[in-house]
Amino acid sequence: MNVSLMNDRPTFAAPNAFSNPEVLSGALSPQVAVALLASVGDIALVIDRGGVIRDVAISNNDLMTQGFATWVGRRWDEIVNAESKPKITDLLAECGGTAPARWRQVNHPTASGDVPIRYLVMKVGQDGSAIAIGRDMRAAAAMQQRLLQTQQSLERDYIKLRQVEARYRMLFDLGTEPVLIVDAATRRIREINPAALRLMGVKEGALADRPVGEIVDPADRDGFIAHLGAASASDDLPPVAVHLADGHGAVEISARLFRQGRAALLLVRLLAAEPEVAADAYQATVGNVIEHMPDAFVLVDSALHILVANAAFVELSGAPSIDRVTGEPLATWLGRPGIDLELILGQLREHGSVRNVATILRGTNGGQEEIEVSGVLAPHGDSECYGFTIRNVGRRLRGSPSVERDLPRSVEQLTELVGRMSLKDIVRESTDLIERLCIEAALVYTSDNRASAAEILGVSRQSLYSKLHRHGLGNLVSGDN
Repeated sequence: MNVSLMNDRPTFAAPNAFSNPEVLSGALSPQVAVALLASVGDIALVIDRGGVIRDVAISNNDLMTQGFATWVGRRWDEIVNAESKPKITDLLAECGGTAPARWRQVNHPTASGDVPIRYLVMKVGQDGSAIAIGRDMRAAAAMQQRLLQTQQSLERDYIKLRQVEARYRMLFDLGTEPVLIVDAATRRIREINPAALRLMGVKEGALADRPVGEIVDPADRDGFIAHLGAASASDDLPPVAVHLADGHGAVEISARLFRQGRAALLLVRLLAAEPEVAADAYQATVGNVIEHMPDAFVLVDSALHILVANAAFVELSGAPSIDRVTGEPLATWLGRPGIDLELILGQLREHGSVRNVATILRGTNGGQEEIEVSGVLAPHGDSECYGFTIRNVGRRLRGSPSVERDLPRSVEQLTELVGRMSLKDIVRESTDLIERLCIEAALVYTSDNRASAAEILGVSRQSLYSKLHRHGLGNLVSGDN
């Protein structure tokens, strides 16, 4: 770098510049001034009035491997991409003005993709020469990309939560069984459904945040509170008979503990006899809701033969009518043969419910869909039955950019391919997975230095670029300010 170029003061004043720069300039030797300029950014360029680079100082070793040290003698606007050429012209034109200089990002094409550099240009000589200080923006761009992906993932999770909440609210409000949600710690009512309000003869909001003991007759209150305390410690308690307050009749109350986040809540069911006509009306309403649900619903007996299925299940299975699925084994359509259903049943018998189990549904026409299954175990006369909701997730939005095909990301996902693909195809998938994971690990280890990654992997750079392109791991940094 030519030290004489720094003997003249810049023609602009920074907003918070030194008030007496002559004192500092007299204390700095040319060697110290050159070292300071070279260390301010990742790269510093000395440029003459014609825009030709006369000297280069690089403090970022990765930029050395990209060929930045070979720029001496070349025009600055010849080593940037087409979109950045107007920015070079503006930077050189503005550096001689009186306004504070501003940072601008330009992109330099290299063998491994565009490298974004953010430059600040200042005039340092009366002959029109200038110094451009640059900072490598690849790390910031990668961080912005990760931030965008995280934000999109949060948005999808928020939409999913809203949908789940809407389904819960619909089932809670339209259910014919009186139900209360009670805080297990404070014994106060969090939520109460319309059926319970009708049973106790109160208006909506009248019992909100009230002690739950108020819903029963004072003579039965102690036994009721004791039952709630026992339900907090055990999941298998028989119902307790109590009388409701204000003479609204006798009921059997059953409580069960569940958790929402870190809060412990009690699901309190009021089992009361209702007029047959009203019960029939509510049953018809629930049946109508299940029939028109967008998610598939199926009810099976203890032998896993279908008792009830809604229209969404018939459509998903590809059956011509509801009659073709009623009475048939659920295993005809759901899960991989001999694997998934057995696992789901084991969880249901042990825990009473399962949530969002990933599996497949095989259509009558031979196709298959990626699905999520949630299920519950319920009594059915002297036996038991199982209810399942089935959601098609094959068209769910993905969080990462689409590639030619999605590779499994773990050994567990590879084992899930058994029954869907042949052993030959699974082995090919495994090879691609291992190759991709090794390339990603090498890029992380070398801070995305492709030349170093190719060296530690023992492949040529051209071969590494080809594999990066095939796995969709190419350069993620593009664009400018």
